[in-house]
Amino acid sequence: MSSFTEPHHAPKLSRPFRWFILRLSFKRLSLGLVALAGLPIAAGSTYEALSRYWVKEKYPPPGRLVDIGGRKLHLDCRGQGEPTVIFEAGLDSYGTLSWARVHDTVAGVTRACAYDRAGIMWSEPKSTPQHADAVADDLHAALAAAGEKGPFILVGHSIGGPYSMAYTRKFGDQVAGLVFVDASHPEQVARFAEAVNPPKDFTSDALKVASSLTWTGIIRVMAAADGEPDVPAHVTEQSRAFAGTSLAAVMSENRNVDRTLAEAGSLRTLGDRPLVVLTAMAPLIEASLKTENMSREKDMRRREVWTKLHEDEASWSTRSRHQLLPDSGHYIQFTRPGVVIAAVLEVVNNVRLENIGVGEMR
Repeated sequence: MSSFTEPHHAPKLSRPFRWFILRLSFKRLSLGLVALAGLPIAAGSTYEALSRYWVKEKYPPPGRLVDIGGRKLHLDCRGQGEPTVIFEAGLDSYGTLSWARVHDTVAGVTRACAYDRAGIMWSEPKSTPQHADAVADDLHAALAAAGEKGPFILVGHSIGGPYSMAYTRKFGDQVAGLVFVDASHPEQVARFAEAVNPPKDFTSDALKVASSLTWTGIIRVMAAADGEPDVPAHVTEQSRAFAGTSLAAVMSENRNVDRTLAEAGSLRTLGDRPLVVLTAMAPLIEASLKTENMSREKDMRRREVWTKLHEDEASWSTRSRHQLLPDSGHYIQFTRPGVVIAAVLEVVNNVRLENIGVGEMR
């Protein structure tokens, strides 16, 4: 669902400078409710039920559904060779499709797997809270059930960075290297609050209302209202199609962001594992500044803080590289896919050099 985006903000929808935000304002939601009021509720719920059936028929999963004990996660693994790259998406509804512009190229060099977290896209939902340690456990179970073996290179976008750190803390013997793609930092909420003093935001309240209305079909209609720049058309189309089911899962992750950052932040050292940190530094465009009620000066301070936070992330490994991207926004894998591919393959090659024979085909 392309309405989910992750601009440069702190990681909680109810807080200013939140990392993960639905482009769903009260104004848009109110307009949707007005439209809904003109239609019978039964018609809306029937539309949503039929749409969910149609979506499954039109968009079959590109990978496989792996049973992890009573529910299934969608795991899309391609290519051959070691180490195996594991892509971890940000807090949005793109899931595996978040890596559409990098997955195949990396898979041409080594094994590469993307997956959908619980409730996102093709993966089945869960009833328990979704936070970093829970995400790590799910991923570990899916990889084991699918027969995917390490060493793994974890590539985390945004909240995918903390999720990757949680996995490393719990299953570190499997992790040989990491790539952070504009990844979240455990202390970013406090650091942004100190530097920018952002205004109160009410997006989380809109999300709660929206989540409760998915059964009516109105969220599906609203999801088709706009798209995001640089996102491939098929990604936008498919994520919109799954809007009615993905929203609840995104909300679950959002509600537990503080817990996620605390769990991930308990590990701040990666030893000598190869690490590349990519930082998006493009200034916000005028329209985004207006939406965020932010001055150009505050945007500049925000980017200065972000750089320092990522410098800290780079310090977590004795073998790291930090790269600033002045021409890219938060979704580097869409705007500058070649940079992400180069960073992943750099870590792949470093791991192969360390392990004689690891680069051979399985």
